[in-house]
Amino acid sequence: MKNNQKNSILCPNCRRLISADEPSCPYCGIIRPGSRMKNNALSRISADGDRLIRLIIYTNIAMYVITLLFSPGFRHFSLNLISMLSPSDRSLVLLGATGTIPIDRLHRWWSLIAANYLHGGILHIFFNMAALRQIAPLINREYGPYRMFSIYTIGGVTGFAASYVAGVSLTIGASAAVCALIGAALYYGKSRGGLYGQAIYRQIGGWAIGLFVFGFIIPGINNWGHGGGILGGVLLGFLLGYNEKTKERFHHRIIAGICMAATLITLGWAVISGCYFRMM
Repeated sequence: MKNNQKNSILCPNCRRLISADEPSCPYCGIIRPGSRMKNNALSRISADGDRLIRLIIYTNIAMYVITLLFSPGFRHFSLNLISMLSPSDRSLVLLGATGTIPIDRLHRWWSLIAANYLHGGILHIFFNMAALRQIAPLINREYGPYRMFSIYTIGGVTGFAASYVAGVSLTIGASAAVCALIGAALYYGKSRGGLYGQAIYRQIGGWAIGLFVFGFIIPGINNWGHGGGILGGVLLGFLLGYNEKTKERFHHRIIAGICMAATLITLGWAVISGCYFRMM
C-alpha cells in the first residue's frame, strides 16, 4: 500500500491521480506523465494557478524595486501620492519600457514583453496588481493556469504592439496584460451564456467601460494598450478555448512554457543589459 502511494502522482496536465509508471495518462493521454521533465518545480508552479498568480505579482514587485534601485540617489521620491516612489525614465528605458522610442531607435522589440512588468509609481503598481488579483482567479478557474498565463503574456504583447502601431512613444505597466484577461473573461461570459455567463459578461463589461472612461479622463493613460489587450484577450479566449469547451491539453502547456521562458529570458536580459549600460 505504501509503495503504491509512493508511485502515485498528479498528472502534470490534467491533475488527476495516476501511477508514475503509466506510459501515458489514462485520462488526458499525455505521454510519460511521470518523467522528471514534466514534474519539475517550474512545471508544478505553472500548474498551480494561485501560486502562478502570486509569482506574477512578485515578479512585478521585484522589477519595480529594481527600477527604483536603478534611479540615481532615489531622487524621485515625493510626498505626492501620484509621483511617490517613481523610478526615473532612464531606469525604465534601461529595463524595458516599450513604445516607438525604444523599438524604433533602440530596436528593443523584446520590450513588448518586459514593459508588462514595469511601473511608474507606487499607485501605478498597486492598482494594477489589485486588478490582477481580482480578475486572474476567474481566468484561472475557467481557462486553467496554462491558458491564463498565455493570455496574460501574449495579450500584454498584443496591447503594447497596438500602442506602438498607434505611435505611443513610451509606455509601461501590467494593465495591457490585465486587460487581456478582461477580454478573455468577456469572451467566456458571452460564449458560455446562461445566468452565470451573462453575470460574468455584465460585470466584466462594466469594468471595461469604466476603464476606458477613466482612461479618457485621466491624462497619460495608454488607451491603445488597454484596447489592444482586451481585443487580444478576446481572440486568445476564442483560439485557446475554456474548460467547459475543452480541458487544458499538452499544447496549452507548451504555449505557456514558451511564454514563461520568453518572459524569464527577457527580464533577465533587461536586468543584465540595464546594469551594463548603467555602468557605462
